[in-house]
Amino acid sequence: MGKDYYNILGVEKKASKEEIKKAFHKLAHKHHPDKNGGDDKKFKEVNEAYQILSDDNKRAQYDQFGSAGPQMGGGGYSGGFDGFDFSQFTQDGGFGFDMGDIFGEMFGGGSRRAKNRRGADLQTSIALDFKESIFGVEKELRITKPSTCNTCHGDGAKPGTKLHTCDQCNGNGVVKSVQRTILGSIATTQICNKCDGTGKIPDEACQTCKGKGVVNEPRTIKVSVPAGIQNGETLRLQGMGEAIKGGPSGDLYVRVSVTPHKTIVRNGNDLTSTLSIKLTDALLGATYAVETLDGQQTVAVPAGTKIGDTVVLKHFGVPHGSKRGNFIVKLNITLPEKLSKHAKEVIEELKKEGI
Repeated sequence: MGKDYYNILGVEKKASKEEIKKAFHKLAHKHHPDKNGGDDKKFKEVNEAYQILSDDNKRAQYDQFGSAGPQMGGGGYSGGFDGFDFSQFTQDGGFGFDMGDIFGEMFGGGSRRAKNRRGADLQTSIALDFKESIFGVEKELRITKPSTCNTCHGDGAKPGTKLHTCDQCNGNGVVKSVQRTILGSIATTQICNKCDGTGKIPDEACQTCKGKGVVNEPRTIKVSVPAGIQNGETLRLQGMGEAIKGGPSGDLYVRVSVTPHKTIVRNGNDLTSTLSIKLTDALLGATYAVETLDGQQTVAVPAGTKIGDTVVLKHFGVPHGSKRGNFIVKLNITLPEKLSKHAKEVIEELKKEGI
């Protein structure tokens, strides 16, 4: 028989027109594509079934020939929404719900939407040298963005003057309108462009921001970079993003770029550098000066050191909480490229001793 329209609507073949109508109403409300979680394919399928079963002639044809019958379009109904009155979806149609339930997410939620307005989040970047990233630093950022007007403190009114209720939205911050569409009457809400969603208008506008409450100008922002931050991490500065009139500012996200050190490498909370030592010092032991981020430190190279051995300076690494990691010195033995005659004789003697 092709498509089973009764099964699609979840009704029996003996179902009355009222039962079919109620079943359609329930499924159409559930699957409407403009509703959160809706399904366009299922909605069209449900509508197709209703178009056939709600029409006595088409239903009779369907019961006799199936969905491939002479009035079914050869492969199922293909008439779109023609002939169906979507005003049935309004409260006046008797189905007991409002199109605002479906379209609320599309067109906002009335005055609540105006109250929940928030400035946009912004992004920028900051460059640190290696030492600044390890110990933390306070930096200043110069950024041009919409900021709260310092003259009127964001309300758009000239200092010393008052605000009055917006006559366009009656203080709601939003204006509503009703549109007639194929889906019936749809109530929409928009942010009031006269008061910018605040519901209030200044008696006299601030001369600095012209009543907008915000100004687009360069601002210097102090950024406290915590110790131990790594390359590519992002700092969030709450309320330092775009400012808007009548709502909280967005956040500013600062991406950190760290310049690598010439001799020191970070490995978690530890710092590592390589120290080249003489062959004789590796054999006999010695002391060397090592450059750390805390300044020059003395390390003792033990006798009998092998290539790849390490010396650890405790608590000279990356700060984390009340502790610090370690500074690890990797030892590299430098071999002489040329040997004097005397040096060769000495080494030959060592060779004879099995060294």
